Amino acid sequence: MLVLLPPSEGKASSGRGAPLKAEELSLQGLAEARAAVLDELVELCAGDEEKAREVLGLSEGLRGEVAKNAGLRTAGARPAGEIYTGVLYDALGLATLDAAARKRAAGSLLVFSGLWGAVRVTDRIPSYRCSMGVKLPGLGALGAHWRGAMASVMPEAAGDGLVLDLRSAAYAAAWKPKGELAARTATVRVLHAPTRKVVSHFNKATKGRIVRSLLEAGAEPAGVADLVEALRDLGYVVEDGGKAGALDVLVDEIH
Repeated sequence: MLVLLPPSEGKASSGRGAPLKAEELSLQGLAEARAAVLDELVELCAGDEEKAREVLGLSEGLRGEVAKNAGLRTAGARPAGEIYTGVLYDALGLATLDAAARKRAAGSLLVFSGLWGAVRVTDRIPSYRCSMGVKLPGLGALGAHWRGAMASVMPEAAGDGLVLDLRSAAYAAAWKPKGELAARTATVRVLHAPTRKVVSHFNKATKGRIVRSLLEAGAEPAGVADLVEALRDLGYVVEDGGKAGALDVLVDEIH
């Protein structure tokens, strides 16, 4: 099973570790596309701060993120699973998984990124700020930039198992499964059971809990039907989402 996750807007600090070694990142088929984004992002942020802030969509309070991006080549790097924070990652709780579940996470989780394309949670990266919705002056929209490289790299990464796609729309634009692969891809929507309305905050938390539950259980669903069975066995209320591969997970409480 391959699980596709969105990144978090907020990120932990890079710390004092050794700097990025791009050649050691997973999915080396993305190396050229990564280098292009990194080069332009660093150049942009090392220049006109106001222009960089405008391009990146940063508020005045996030001005410091520009300097952070300018120093990406020399900043300390940490495992991506430690860099990404926020509601989904808090609920997933990678650091508190047992050894077996952490090993499964290392092999099955991919985090999509405007800067890196996609990384495994064990890949060492510095803290950065660059969402998939950004349009860099030279490269243009990052979603479009990544599509070509992703088209050749992702089918191999997916292998022949289930793909559980938990990305938000902006990150899903960078790669969409096609053909036979699309037929074994599942997406999840989280609904408030009494109202059948989508709940944004609890959506992220529930998705994090779902991934944690699957990792702890050692679940290896081969297809969408197997995933439904596995989630129900784990106590989740799951319904057909109305289109191929789409699942609705119902929650009673919003917190």
